Amino acid sequence: MRWVASIVVNAVLLLALAGYFDSIHLSGIGAALFASLLLSLLNTFVKPIVILMTLPVTVLTFGLFLFVINAFTLLMTSWLMGEAFTIDGFGAALLASLVLSFFHLVIEAIRNNE
Repeated sequence: MRWVASIVVNAVLLLALAGYFDSIHLSGIGAALFASLLLSLLNTFVKPIVILMTLPVTVLTFGLFLFVINAFTLLMTSWLMGEAFTIDGFGAALLASLVLSFFHLVIEAIRNNE
């Protein structure tokens, strides 16, 4: 149940990002839910492999390179979704990954305080 809630929260955040930034486009709520599901699958299966491959760079940057990896997973999601979810460049993906990470941090802090 927690995974489904995470998918829905992520979809709402993606919709908010698409409404706020001109360089992120979503075709609707269904696309946001599918993009959130796809992003979750990429974070589960692809992201650990990429983190392992880039571990020296991640250590040298004190973990800040993880934001770049998050941006690449967002771009990969955009690429796999086609026209339903598009991000116009790496800078927009990096900014979106920063915002998503911040809100996930806040949500997790609120959940742990309950």
